Amino acid sequence: MSAKVTALEPAAGSAELAVADLMRRAHAAMDAYENHDQGRVDEAVTALAWSIYKPENAKLLAELAVEDTGLGNVDSKIIKNTRKTFGALRDLLRAKTVGVIEEDPAKGMVKYGKPVGVVGAVCPSTNPAATPVNKAMMALKGGNAVVIAPSPAGYGTTARTVELMRAELKKCNHPEDLVQILPAPVTKEMTQALINSCDLAVVTGSQNNVKRAMTSGTVAIGVGAGNVPVIIDDTADLDDAAEKITASKIFDNATSCSSENSVVILDAVYDQALDALKRAGGHLCDAGEKSKVLDGLWQNGHLNRHVIAKDMNVFAEVIGLSAAAATAKFAMVEDDRPGPDRPLSDEKLALVLTVYRARDFADAKRITNAILEVKGKGHSVGIHTANPTHARELAEETDVVRVLVNQAHTFGNGGSFNNTLPFTLSMGGGTWAGNSISENLNYRHFINITHLVTTIAEDKPSEEALFGGYWSKYGK
Repeated sequence: MSAKVTALEPAAGSAELAVADLMRRAHAAMDAYENHDQGRVDEAVTALAWSIYKPENAKLLAELAVEDTGLGNVDSKIIKNTRKTFGALRDLLRAKTVGVIEEDPAKGMVKYGKPVGVVGAVCPSTNPAATPVNKAMMALKGGNAVVIAPSPAGYGTTARTVELMRAELKKCNHPEDLVQILPAPVTKEMTQALINSCDLAVVTGSQNNVKRAMTSGTVAIGVGAGNVPVIIDDTADLDDAAEKITASKIFDNATSCSSENSVVILDAVYDQALDALKRAGGHLCDAGEKSKVLDGLWQNGHLNRHVIAKDMNVFAEVIGLSAAAATAKFAMVEDDRPGPDRPLSDEKLALVLTVYRARDFADAKRITNAILEVKGKGHSVGIHTANPTHARELAEETDVVRVLVNQAHTFGNGGSFNNTLPFTLSMGGGTWAGNSISENLNYRHFINITHLVTTIAEDKPSEEALFGGYWSKYGK
C-alpha cells in the first residue's frame, strides 16, 4: 500500500517531467509491493544488501567509485560497502516496521507501522555506492519506494549500484521500480524537483542541498557537516589512542564526515602523545611544510580537489612536502588556536590532522568547542581517556549528538559491532547543525506510526500529589 498517492501533472521543464515520471513509477511499485508482510519486506531489504555485499560487486563498485570521483581508495571502499551494509542489515532484520510493531496491553496501546511514501534520497560523491544502498535498505524496510539523486561526480557508480539493486529485487519477485535513480545528467534543478515532489527527502552531503531540502516544504531529514575533534587526556593509553586515530584518519583517505580532523592533547602528555602518533605513522610538519599545507590544501578559500581524499604520497607531491611526509600515513600540523580565520580548524577531507596543545582538561574542552563553532557543531567528538568523569563532562558540556570514548571515530560513529549506535552513513546533528534529527539515521525515520488506543484504569493523581511541593515552598 502507498502512504500517499498523488496525481502528479508534469510542470513545464524537462526536470519536472523526468521526476514526475519517476514518481508515477515509484507509487505504482509501492502499490505492488507486499509491504504488509514483514517477511517479504525483509527479503527485499536483504536483496538490496546482497547487491553490494556480494564480494565481486563490493570490489567493482569500490573501483568505480574511485575511478569516477577520484576520492578515497578502493580497499577502504570495499570495507565500507560490506561492513556498513552487513551492520545495517543486522539492525534492520531485528526490527518490526509493518503491521503491529509494538503492543502493550497494560498501557492500552498497539502501534502499527506504515509507509511514509516515496523517499527522495540525495547522496554524496564520497559514498556513491554505500550511501544509496544504505538509504534504500531503510526506505524499503519501511514499505516505501526510493528515488536516488546521486552526486554528478559519482553518477556512473550510483547508476551501476541501482542496476544491481534492481536486479536483486527482480530475482525475489519485488517491483524493480522500488529503487530508481534520476536520469543523467543530474542537475540542481532536477534534484530540487525530486525534493519538491517526494513524500520524504533524506539528504546527505552538500550543505547547500540540505538547506534547500529543509526549506522546500517537503518533509525533510538533513544531516550536518563533520569536523571531528578528539581529545587525548593525561590518563589515555597513548599508543592505543594513536593507533585508533591513525586507522580512522587514513580510512578512505579521510573522506568520512566522522574522520578526525583535529586532536587536542593535554600539555602533561603532549610530547609523548605526538611521539605515539609518529610511531603510528604520522608525520609532524615543520613551519615550512605547514605553510605549504595551508597554501596547497585551500585555493581561493575552497578545498583543493586535486589534493583532498588522495593517497599521502600524492598529497605530499602536489603541495611539495618532504620525502618523509610522502612515505608517512598522514600529516600532522600544529596550530595555536582554532577560529574562523584559521583554516586548519575547519574540515579538511584530506590526510591532515591539526594538533592543539591544551593546558589542562578544561582548556581541552574550550578548544574542542571552539573548533565546533568553526564547523561540525552537533556532529560528534571523541575522547581517549581512562577517566570516566572526563568523558561525562565532555558529553555534558559539548553541543554534539555523539561522544565516542576510546574508539576509532570513523569505525564507531556510524555504528559498530562493539557499540549500540545504529549502522548508518548519515549522522544527524540536531538543531545545533540545523538538522531535524539528533541521532543516526535509521529505519524509524522511514515509517509512520498509527496508535490504537484503548482505555485503562484511571491514572489521575491528586492535586496535592502534583502541586504539594510547590505549595509548601511558595504557597498557593
